[in-house]
Amino acid sequence: MREKSKFFRSLRFCIMVIMTFMSITAAVVVETTIVRSYEDRAVSQRSIIVKNQSDMICNQLAREGYMENQQNEVIDSQIRMLTSMYGGRILLVDKNYRIIRDSYDLDRGNYLISREVIQCFRGNETSQYDRKNQYIEMTVAISDPESENKDIIGVMLISVSTVEINNSRQVLEQKGMLILVITVLLILIFGFILSGILVNPFEKITSSLEDMTDGYLDERLSVNDYLETELISDAFNDVLDRIRILDESRQEFVSNVSHELKTPLASMKVLADVLNMQEDVPVEQYREFMQDISQEIDRENSIITDLLSLVKMDKKAQDLNIDTVNINEMLFLVLKRLNPIAAKANVELILDTFRPINAEVDQTKLTLAFSNLVENAIKYNKPEGGWVRISLNEDSKYFYVTVADSGIGIPEEAQNHIFERFYRVDKSHSREIGGTGLGLAITRSAIVMHRGAIKVHSTDGEGTTFSVRIPLLYNV
Repeated sequence: MREKSKFFRSLRFCIMVIMTFMSITAAVVVETTIVRSYEDRAVSQRSIIVKNQSDMICNQLAREGYMENQQNEVIDSQIRMLTSMYGGRILLVDKNYRIIRDSYDLDRGNYLISREVIQCFRGNETSQYDRKNQYIEMTVAISDPESENKDIIGVMLISVSTVEINNSRQVLEQKGMLILVITVLLILIFGFILSGILVNPFEKITSSLEDMTDGYLDERLSVNDYLETELISDAFNDVLDRIRILDESRQEFVSNVSHELKTPLASMKVLADVLNMQEDVPVEQYREFMQDISQEIDRENSIITDLLSLVKMDKKAQDLNIDTVNINEMLFLVLKRLNPIAAKANVELILDTFRPINAEVDQTKLTLAFSNLVENAIKYNKPEGGWVRISLNEDSKYFYVTVADSGIGIPEEAQNHIFERFYRVDKSHSREIGGTGLGLAITRSAIVMHRGAIKVHSTDGEGTTFSVRIPLLYNV
């Protein structure tokens, strides 16, 4: 019980960890995507606004001839206003790459030959965002308004700070982290509750399995919370039904074995007691009683022999000694051994074979199986003038053996039970004929071990036919 509780606690913990990990991963991805999207959008909008204002200033200074004469208070004020508004810096570069205006008044008169400036003079304006240093840098071409080809007479180089965008991004990240922490706590609580709901049906199944191991086989499992648990419940109930059937069969088998073994012993005990209670027993009576005791011993030995054969048949298939056997010869030897019994019962044995047939089988076990079928057909035949016909045939995969007789037949309601151990159709009649009730069980086990099948067709009072099908090749 302690190990079970530990297992389910571990299972619930694993579910919570997985849910938390997946939720945190999803939340981090969402937060990162939202923050990055905000930053990209803010930078894009800032770039568009600065570009529009820069275009207006460039058009105005081109019309005013500011590139030749920088004495224009209106343009200077517009440049100062743009730089102060965005915390930036503006450089004006003429076509000789000389800086003619610097809003910081640091590099005026110096030359600026950079890749961006050169591209802008060639008509390719640039704009880039430096996330590390938190500024936007762009170049805007200054075109000559009087030129038909809009010749570029200068370049405006603008650097705009994005510190406030970065500050807003950090605030957004802090709020996102707070939301993430709250979300994780809620997920842990929800995961704890959900893991209990998910694990509970499996705890029920485990408890039922433990009850079964403790011997409680009467109750059926019904856990229909999920499709999976419903399927497990159905499979469990099927197994439970089979266990019950096997348990009942085992109990019945033990009862039958006990009964069959005790009956000869009881008879011998009675005969021995009768002899012990009498004085001066006549020799004829003594011999008669001893003969009866000898018959009971033979019967006891026959039961034990059949039980041992049945145990061997119940072993795994690897115990088979597979070899290539001529089935025609095997059946001929079976009939040859049983022919004296058939002659004594006035029963004719007939073997029909159409061609030589070789198959991969265990000859000893199959000989025992077919001997049981033929011997039963002889025992339960007509008192006079009966017959038993054994037919052998094959196709591309199997060989077929049928054992038909002209005997007393088997009632329809008994045909589904004749392969059960110790089952007898008519116990009183079977006792007179002899046998242990294990022959057909042994036969069926031997045939099943060869991956074959056996069927019976019988009409009460008219005869019985057993049909056997066995593969020609054992490993196919």
